[in-house]
Amino acid sequence: MTDLHPFIAGLPKAELHVHHVGSASPRIVSELAARHPDSKVPTDPEALADYFTFTDFAHFIDVYLSVVDLVRTPEDVRLLTFEVARDMARQNIRYAELTITPYSSTRRGIDERAFMAAIEDARKAAEAEFGTVLRWCFDIPGEAGLEAAEETARLAVTDGIRPEGLVSFGLGGPEIGVPRPQFKPYFDRARAAGLHSVPHAGETTGPETVWDALRELGAERIGHGTSSVGDPELLAYLAEHRIALEVCPTSNIATRAVATLDEHPIRQMAEAGVLVTVNSDDPPMFGSDLNNEYAVAARLLGLDERGVAGLAKNAVEASFLDPAGKLRLAAEIDTYTEDWLAR
Repeated sequence: MTDLHPFIAGLPKAELHVHHVGSASPRIVSELAARHPDSKVPTDPEALADYFTFTDFAHFIDVYLSVVDLVRTPEDVRLLTFEVARDMARQNIRYAELTITPYSSTRRGIDERAFMAAIEDARKAAEAEFGTVLRWCFDIPGEAGLEAAEETARLAVTDGIRPEGLVSFGLGGPEIGVPRPQFKPYFDRARAAGLHSVPHAGETTGPETVWDALRELGAERIGHGTSSVGDPELLAYLAEHRIALEVCPTSNIATRAVATLDEHPIRQMAEAGVLVTVNSDDPPMFGSDLNNEYAVAARLLGLDERGVAGLAKNAVEASFLDPAGKLRLAAEIDTYTEDWLAR
């Protein structure tokens, strides 16, 4: 098979499932850790590779939260956000919906308005300097319960606080012991305020969790949805209604949600006609990036350049980019692909 890495590297892309703190590269994490020497997070970028080796999903959450604890001031928030955009631009990511957990920052004492100002300042500066368009998904950290849900919903819907770049409302964290239906009132409020519903579901639990996300939370896309392949009726529903799955292959291996890449269900999803998008989730923590995830997906799905371009266009279709923006980015993908193949 042709080496697709050079093609993928230059391909214009959109990313729909990627976490704010989880996108902090070793360079960014080490800088934040140096600012806060009381943290247990290593300041040496090489030592972070060992620190980011996970035994299971619960261990991943523990490590993730230790990195969250490095973001303590509006200046930390601004640095993190702008530098994440820089790393995205290097991968030719033109548009990204970055999942942010404001509750993790506000409960640590960062003023809510200062937090919003920091992410918005970074968003606008990144678009001006790199051309990468960022939008926000505010997500509930499920392990923190209904208090976190109430706070996240308030920040997401309150005029004067809600940031201009916010487009969607999500739910992350562990699924086991955190049933989806309890969050219905908060998703109802967010949807009534015009936000899209994009909860995680079916990553470490079965297909019923995905059904709960659809029926109770009005999900328009599903974060991960790995276990959906266990229910043919669910796959058919997702395909019929063009409800995209935000697939993150390397993440699923790193957190032990899937045993090996060769066992990953992405092929079954695609063969069922589901709108599959490829994403990096928490890329530096998993030693990956979006370009690598596309290469992994291409191998698992047996794709050539046109097939990979089709994956990129799936993400554009499933995004919450405005219609004109979708047309522009899809056309850019087509032009790049045809130019590449004509060489």
